Amino acid sequence: MTYAALQPLADRAALFVALRQDALSAAADALGEHRWDADMAQGTLTFTANDDPSRQLVTRAHLIATIAPGPPSLLWAWAHPSGDPQGIATQLHTYGTAHGITELTTPEVPFPAEASGDEWIAQAAHTVGGAAVELTGRSPYYSAPVGNGTRAVFLLDAPLAPLTVAVAVVALPRVLSGMDLSDARTAVWDLARLAGWTLTWTDESFSGAIVTDASGTATFRFDEQARISGIESTLTAQG
Repeated sequence: MTYAALQPLADRAALFVALRQDALSAAADALGEHRWDADMAQGTLTFTANDDPSRQLVTRAHLIATIAPGPPSLLWAWAHPSGDPQGIATQLHTYGTAHGITELTTPEVPFPAEASGDEWIAQAAHTVGGAAVELTGRSPYYSAPVGNGTRAVFLLDAPLAPLTVAVAVVALPRVLSGMDLSDARTAVWDLARLAGWTLTWTDESFSGAIVTDASGTATFRFDEQARISGIESTLTAQG
């Protein structure tokens, strides 16, 4: 557990986030060995192939927060010297104000008492990234090591294909194998919301969810412990 107040937001978006992070990883991996560079003045984060600098993945980067070991704290972008006080991160502040979440409205949030180490900071960055996707609808995010144990969390406007039902059903078996969803029904509902799909429940006991977009339909089945037990799909032929 990192920031307890932010974790439920990240958990709700977990399935959508995992699929969008998977797409970003695939796009970056297509470059082969590569590096990343952030240009705060231009507001970009660029992945560049090591063997051919002309091969790049250029994204519009929105700083959300930095998480630093000294002093051990999270600093929101709207209060950061390198951030934009009117930028995307203010949407998290607005939500925090409306829902009484002080972790989202305090400029600099200290680490919990038990927190320490690079691994905790890396996990906290993923929690912040997931919460930012949930509250803004933008994705994917990138957790960037920026020196001295500090990580910066960016939301990216990246040239990735939209997340369709057809794309999701191909990736989901692999993505789900590495996940432990805290609430699979909510995660599927939020996946549909964030992806812009239509969702209907199969029955009043919520034993299944049907998601649909122009690319096809997928039915998620849930077992007695509300875990995803199967996914069936009917995809639209692409001409």
